[in-house]
Amino acid sequence: MNRAQLTEQILDIKREKGWTWKHITSEIGGVSDVLVVGALLGQHKLIKPLAAKAAKLFGLTPAQEAMLNEIPYRGTPMPPTDPLIYRLYELVMVNGPAWKALIEEEFGDGIMSAIDFDMTMERQADPRGDRVKIGMTGKFLPFKYYGAEQGLPAYGFKED
Repeated sequence: MNRAQLTEQILDIKREKGWTWKHITSEIGGVSDVLVVGALLGQHKLIKPLAAKAAKLFGLTPAQEAMLNEIPYRGTPMPPTDPLIYRLYELVMVNGPAWKALIEEEFGDGIMSAIDFDMTMERQADPRGDRVKIGMTGKFLPFKYYGAEQGLPAYGFKED
């Protein structure tokens, strides 16, 4: 069995049992719902105690439990073809240059981490149609200026 097959098995069990992601994440717990669902879909790993909870919930074998704890090969082909994922991609492609300019003006030369990162997602009621509210926070990682000497800054933090 490979990771994609395990994901399909998990989705089959979810369908057969009529479970929601909310039910599954409340049973496994421990970290963000986004991380739990992402792990069950093959994009993250679950730490051993959470992999054990998931294995018990889904009735998985010890080998499948171990697979949930392995670091996966992450990502999907670009550009994405799923309409919702494509719209998120489009959001970044259209607004990314402005976000980059504003982040660099505020923090300096660097990036926002997608590893030391938090994300929330919630439904926001609106009379014109409910809205999806996504919040993201990532640690600022300054660019390292290799070989900096003679008192020059070694990192790209905002200069005064």
